[in-house]
Amino acid sequence: MSLFRDDGVVLRAQKLGEADRIITLLTRRHGRVRAVARGVRKTKSKFGARLEPFSHVDVQFFSRGSDLIGRGLPLCTQVETIAPYGGPIVADYGRYTAGTAMLETAERFAENEGEPAVQQYLLLVGGLRTLAAGQHESHLVLDAFLLRSLAVNGYGASFTDCAKCGLEGPNRFFSLQAGGVLCGDCRVPGCAVPSPETLVLLGSLLSGDWQTADACEPRYWREGSGLVAAYLQWHLERGIRSMRYVEK
Repeated sequence: MSLFRDDGVVLRAQKLGEADRIITLLTRRHGRVRAVARGVRKTKSKFGARLEPFSHVDVQFFSRGSDLIGRGLPLCTQVETIAPYGGPIVADYGRYTAGTAMLETAERFAENEGEPAVQQYLLLVGGLRTLAAGQHESHLVLDAFLLRSLAVNGYGASFTDCAKCGLEGPNRFFSLQAGGVLCGDCRVPGCAVPSPETLVLLGSLLSGDWQTADACEPRYWREGSGLVAAYLQWHLERGIRSMRYVEK
């Protein structure tokens, strides 16, 4: 029997029996973890509200083996709130739908339980913090999170230099298969030809240039979001279900 302590973000919660829940978290040191939280659906529960989606928490796990991830699910025995991002996020529909897509994406990129995914964890914490602050359009925060998640998992896109031969940009032809923009010589059938402003926007979101991204016109936001969603689906091989509800 062992105790483990870690901090993480609650990705989702599922009902279990009459009063319990199975909580899925993305943690700093143990990656994706599923654990049982007993009695959290009771009105007298001391930490039930702390284990809602979007919550950034410090949690203690009890495992019956020497490893956190074993044959059975560990128990959540203690929870302390680090940052309650859920409040401001669920109070706004745009933030809520964008945040839900972020949680689902993070879980998809951390499919193997117990396998550390530190960069993905840090991206999620930073993304939820930015979303909760409300300083940028929610769908821009989502697209920035998606692009950076793809990059840290080995699928970074190029929006300036040719993804095939490296020719310095700007280049106009965008290919999902090639991993970004292509020059005229490397162009392949089926390329999209987005507006130059859209490519500048996507490059800004990937690099964190919020001044440029915030100043971009809404028509380029929509085109950029479409490219990001298609690029994400191409590499995950299936879509993110909650993306259909995101406000554009």
